[in-house]
Amino acid sequence: MLQNNDNKEQIELLADKLLQLARDTITVRFRFFDNAISRIKTEYRYGIGGVSSNGNIIYIDPAFLLKTYMDEPGIVVRIYLHVLLHLVFMHQLQYDKLDEEMWNVAADIAVENIILEMDFSAASLSRDIEASDQITKLLKRVDSLTADKLYREFVVNGMSMDAKKTYRRLFMIDYHDSWRGSEEMSNEIMISEDDWKKIARRIKTELRTFSKDKVGMESLLTNVDEAVREKYNYHNILQRFVETGEEIRLNDDEFDYVYYTYGLSTYGNMPLIEPLEYREDKKVKEIVIAIDTSASVRGKTVKSFVQKTYDMLKQEETFFRKINIHIIQCDAQIQSDIKIENDDDFREFIDNGEIKGFGATDFRPVFDYVDMLKEKGEFEDLKGIIYFTDGYGIYPERMPDYDVIFTFLNEDDMRQPVPGWAMKVIIEDSEIGNEVLD
Repeated sequence: MLQNNDNKEQIELLADKLLQLARDTITVRFRFFDNAISRIKTEYRYGIGGVSSNGNIIYIDPAFLLKTYMDEPGIVVRIYLHVLLHLVFMHQLQYDKLDEEMWNVAADIAVENIILEMDFSAASLSRDIEASDQITKLLKRVDSLTADKLYREFVVNGMSMDAKKTYRRLFMIDYHDSWRGSEEMSNEIMISEDDWKKIARRIKTELRTFSKDKVGMESLLTNVDEAVREKYNYHNILQRFVETGEEIRLNDDEFDYVYYTYGLSTYGNMPLIEPLEYREDKKVKEIVIAIDTSASVRGKTVKSFVQKTYDMLKQEETFFRKINIHIIQCDAQIQSDIKIENDDDFREFIDNGEIKGFGATDFRPVFDYVDMLKEKGEFEDLKGIIYFTDGYGIYPERMPDYDVIFTFLNEDDMRQPVPGWAMKVIIEDSEIGNEVLD
């Protein structure tokens, strides 16, 4: 039937009308999507048996679309909204995950949860009740259903074959093969990541500012926030705490072994050149890890964060042989100060250290205490403070003479802004909560 040009023309004409109706329906109900919809193109591809997208083009098998519409009238709006949300959240640009299958499932669940939360009758499907039941179960495992959090949950705790089949049946709408790209698509003009971020930020602004009815928009806002949030590599941030130090060590880069061995063989024990003993290396020597032990910061999470930070600092020989790290616990006052000079000291803290405090939060006592330690000569050249906190505390007014990183557990628009002289880093709870502590 598809070989007949008249039939193809008729099929595509009907598909055009359905897609235009879907776009209009979405725009009327959710006007904040208008800019994104205007940027997306559709292209028909017979034989693919479904729908896919590559970043700005939705590829549709029009025969599949008409056949599916006969069984599920809401499917066309659902398809368009599903793919639109993938693109706005830039799921297609994060297809470098270690496990593509789990990322596909996580991304599908994230966008379908939003559509279900919207309670959009024009996009309803017969499977929605069963899908909602699965969403309820997932919310017992993950605090919010974003693709990143779902992916981490699946990677850490696994996904059974039965669960995988159920998720695909209930949440899969489109194929994600085109996310990977292909030679066929390589010459197409793509909407850039910056463009999608601008679109997502506009949606976020309009949602927060102009949307009269935000009921059912909570998950959409959460996912948009995650999409536009600046993400930093924590390991790279820690490089600010790497300083140049000098160790007694053979400098292989500048030492010439030819002259050295020739002298030994010709003149006995007299080398022609002595090895250069000093080599300048970037090493971590002195830092403070400050822990906010207020009631909202949990003990296991604290130790996981400290373990993660310590492991990163140890990588690639970044430590001096002798180190001076202070782990300071503080809520509204200093609760403890544990000095770490070697691996044994650190392991003792992880295995037996007690998290103390759980009162109100005030950041200032840590800075006053560190200044006092400096005056007493405890630090020769303190590089900086890494402060792990929920962010609900009183910041110092004065800028210290060392670097400061405030590391927060999850994003939170309600907390006070960080002072201009400090760096802000967000670490998801799921990112450090699964650390294995022996």
